[in-house]
Amino acid sequence: MEQFLLAGPGDEECLHFGSTVDRDTLRALVAEQRDRLTRAGLAPGGTAALRLPPSLGFVAALLAGWQLGAQVLLLDHRLTDHEVEQALGRLAPQVLVQSPHRPSAALRGFAETDPVAVPLTGGRPAATGHVLLQLSSGSTGPSKVIARTATDLLRELGCYRQLVDFPGGGDRVVLLSSVVHVLGLVGGLLNSLHARAPLSVPERMTAAGILAAVAADGRPTTVIGVPFHAELLAAVAAPPPLPQLRRMIVAGELVRPGLPAAFTARYGVPLGTMYGMTELGVIATDLTGRLHPQTEPVAGMELRETAGELHIRQTASPYPGLADPARWSDGWLHTRDAARLDTGSGRVTVLGRRDSQVSIGGLKVDLGEVEQTLAALPGVREAVVVFDRGAVEAYLVTDFGADDAAGGSAVREAVTAQLAAYKRPRALTFLPALPRTTTGKLLRDPAALRAAAPAPASP
Repeated sequence: MEQFLLAGPGDEECLHFGSTVDRDTLRALVAEQRDRLTRAGLAPGGTAALRLPPSLGFVAALLAGWQLGAQVLLLDHRLTDHEVEQALGRLAPQVLVQSPHRPSAALRGFAETDPVAVPLTGGRPAATGHVLLQLSSGSTGPSKVIARTATDLLRELGCYRQLVDFPGGGDRVVLLSSVVHVLGLVGGLLNSLHARAPLSVPERMTAAGILAAVAADGRPTTVIGVPFHAELLAAVAAPPPLPQLRRMIVAGELVRPGLPAAFTARYGVPLGTMYGMTELGVIATDLTGRLHPQTEPVAGMELRETAGELHIRQTASPYPGLADPARWSDGWLHTRDAARLDTGSGRVTVLGRRDSQVSIGGLKVDLGEVEQTLAALPGVREAVVVFDRGAVEAYLVTDFGADDAAGGSAVREAVTAQLAAYKRPRALTFLPALPRTTTGKLLRDPAALRAAAPAPASP
């Protein structure tokens, strides 16, 4: 597969991590990492885990592992040592690739790395023909191990090539999403290499840093990130003129009502959305921003709605060693996402997680509906709604701040007007910021949300 990603003229720019990298340079770096992996004992059919921050070293080590015919496990560099040890014990790779340098600062977009390959005692060769293992984000529960073949990845790259508004030759990508998760990895890094659309990672993941990365080059530019990044940019009061900006594309969680319009009002370009899963990659898109909240399934994707849950045709289970008919059965992947399929157009509207539906006094309450209602209120920037200790609770970030009693009262009045009594949160907690996973997804763990709440004032 890597031959599709490394092809092209040697002097052609392909990556930008602080400085420009052409394809000849990338090929040389991949060859160097391949030699290091070989010396560490990695061979065809072997297994390697990468624990590297976004960097040129990460790209080279990943492609080198695939050149050797190995199965590569991606570990987020922000995981704790304990979490990494658990993953390594669970999956037993033969080689661990990591950087001896200290982790980069939290707001750094990329790091300088010199990957070191270390053989691991007790590591096992690949038990399947998958080339990639990833861990799910963990935003709604324990991480799952998800496996994909080279054919899976090439099929997804083919889907991107069929999307007229997705970056291709002559375009440029500014990537904000994590390269160890599916959007940043396949939709960002691999598609950019395959489509020959140079990819740039900002030096700092701040609004100013992102805008500077867009402004640094005059070629047509697409920004790819998660809704949090779009919120960050939409909050910029007076952004500079960016005639090269074509659109921003986000995925990973639901976009709050009003964000697409707010982003377009700021920058004059669409906020496109995508729906996808680590198990399958991209599933449906609205790159023009005209269909929101609907999305159009990509070519060849077969979807069905079963009892309000979205199922997607997939011939083999993406979960190695896991036999769970609640996740995959009879050639259908059970997404656990509540969705509505339009029988006329075939478009899909994702409504939220199926496990967000709870019973209050015998009445069904969709926490996703409550969350979207709160997020659409004036002055509310973000909202998370959970069911905890037998009741619905909401955690909010607002424009007026956590200590503004009048603003809090206005939100409570609006909630009373817009939600039936049994749907209303028992408690509204105003936070300066909502806790997130390492990939920028909102955490819905009640304990983490409570821990983020300001301590009550002393009497």
